Amino acid sequence: MNLLLLQSSQINGNQATVSGRQLAHLNSVHQADPGSSVRVGEINGLMGTGIVQSINSEFAVLDIELDTPPPPPLPLTLILAMPRPKMLRRTLQSISSLGVKQIYLINSARVEKSFWQTPFLSDEALHNELVLGLEQARDTVMPIVYQRKLFKPFVEDELSDIISDSQAFVAHPSGTEHCPIDIKTPSTLVIGPEGGFVPYEIEKLAQVGVMAVTIGPRILRVETAVPTLISRLFPG
Repeated sequence: MNLLLLQSSQINGNQATVSGRQLAHLNSVHQADPGSSVRVGEINGLMGTGIVQSINSEFAVLDIELDTPPPPPLPLTLILAMPRPKMLRRTLQSISSLGVKQIYLINSARVEKSFWQTPFLSDEALHNELVLGLEQARDTVMPIVYQRKLFKPFVEDELSDIISDSQAFVAHPSGTEHCPIDIKTPSTLVIGPEGGFVPYEIEKLAQVGVMAVTIGPRILRVETAVPTLISRLFPG
């Protein structure tokens, strides 16, 4: 945890109260005492410094000064075929830490129906994983996650509007173009399941202007492909 990320409900004026996981982090990692300084931020707000005023086994009170904007978001919309639930958790943390703010989880022929039944898709569970990514990266702006369980209606009815005013790519092992490097314009990146999108799905994506690109013949796990592709498009 490189940033103590606060809910607005935890803040009262220039003070914040923390407990639970955040308190445990102050105790175990920072070994905080009154007077200790930690980095803090408000969800969807500014970042700054917190000075511990009091701390006990139940909660800690910090004097906070929030005066620093979060890092700029990536100009990227990520569309991701629903991965395996355990992999989803790790992948969402990576996506959040890399600065992506618009995420679509979509269906695909190779996505098992049971994946959509996971409790990891609840609002609370998604929030918790995204927070972990923000804390790692020292960011405060919460990504938005949309769930679309029908591939064809999503592509035909929504995708054209989503990719308007952006370059749109789908990562595919048999893509004829190499994935671009260090692009400067808003983009949309579509990543399929580990087996890739089936030909029908690639064709439907192409019909609305999504170009198939490749980073080579190797088949990567989703949790590896996501940061690899994002860091190629936006190396920093």
